[in-house]
Amino acid sequence: MGEFNLHGRDFLKLLDFTPEEIEYLVELAADFKEKKKNGVLTDVYRGKNIALIFEKTSTRTRCAFEVAARDLGMGATYLDPSGSQIGKKESIADTARVLASMFDGIEYRGFEQEKVEELARYSKVPVWNGLTNEFHPTQMLADLLTIKEQFGKLKGIHLVYMGDARYNTGNSLMVVCAKMGMHFTACAPKKYWPSQQLIDTCQEIAKQTGAVIDFEEDPVNGTVGADVIYTDIWVSMGEPDSVWEERIHDLLPYRVTMDIMNNAGPDCVFMHCLPSFHDLNTTIGREIKEKYGLDEMEVTNEVFESPRSIVFREAENRMHTIKAVMYATI
Repeated sequence: MGEFNLHGRDFLKLLDFTPEEIEYLVELAADFKEKKKNGVLTDVYRGKNIALIFEKTSTRTRCAFEVAARDLGMGATYLDPSGSQIGKKESIADTARVLASMFDGIEYRGFEQEKVEELARYSKVPVWNGLTNEFHPTQMLADLLTIKEQFGKLKGIHLVYMGDARYNTGNSLMVVCAKMGMHFTACAPKKYWPSQQLIDTCQEIAKQTGAVIDFEEDPVNGTVGADVIYTDIWVSMGEPDSVWEERIHDLLPYRVTMDIMNNAGPDCVFMHCLPSFHDLNTTIGREIKEKYGLDEMEVTNEVFESPRSIVFREAENRMHTIKAVMYATI
C-alpha cells in the first residue's frame, strides 16, 4: 500500500482527490476491516474528539462515524438538526471557528455542497462530507471497497446506475468511475441525467484514466453486460411528497427486477446505498402502496433479498472507509 500524506486534508468530494489517493483510502479501509475482524485494536487517536453535524438525519452515516471514531479511540459529539445553530443563529464561518477550537475534525451532513465547502474554508481542522445534495463521497469509498472485494479489481468494472442520476449518489458514482478507470452508465430518462457541466468534467477525467462514461434511456440496452447494477430511492430527503407521482411515472421502467439482473449477466451484483423501499415494512412504503398501489419501488424484494444483492456488506463498509478517511486526514 503506497503511503500518501493526507494529514489536514478536507474530504468534501472525490473530484479533489487523485485516483492514487482514492485507491490508498480504499486499501487503508480494507486493512482496517481486516484488523477489526481479527480483534486488533486501532485506538491510536485517544484524546482526540470529533463533531458530527447532521442537518439531515441518518442511520448508516451516523453509526459509521460514531463507531469508527470510537474504534480510533476518539470521542464523538452528535449535533442533530435541532441541536446545532449552524446557519440559523450562528453563521457557518463562526460555527466552523468555534468547533475547530474544540474538535480535531468535523463531519457535516446536510443540504448544499456550498455549506460544507464554507465550513472547510473557515475550519483549521479537517472537514468531512457525510452527504450533501450534490455529493456523497464516503458512500463512494464504501462502494469501491465492496466492488473490489467482489471482483478483485476496479479498473474496467461496468457499473450501471438506474433511476434519478441528478443528485449526490448518481453524481458521485459518475465521478468515482471516471477517477478509477471504470465504465459508468447512467440508465435513466434524459431529464434525470447529471448536469452537463459535471458530465464534461468527468469526460475530461476519463480521458486520463481510460474510463468510459455513457448514458442510456433503454433499460434493456443499458444493462447488458453490467457487473454492478446500482440504484437509490427515487425521492430524496427534503423533497416534497408531491414529486412522488412524477418520479413513479418516469422511473418505474427503471426498477431493478430479476429480469434486469439476468439481462446483465450471471455475475452481476446489486448495490444500493440504502434505505430502500423494497417491501411494505416502512411507513413511507405503506403510504406509497395506499396512494399508488405499489408494493416495491426502485428494486423488487426478490432482487434485494437475493444472493446477488451485496447491499449489507456495502453498508458495513461505510464504517471501515470512514475510519480510513478520519485516520488519514486527522
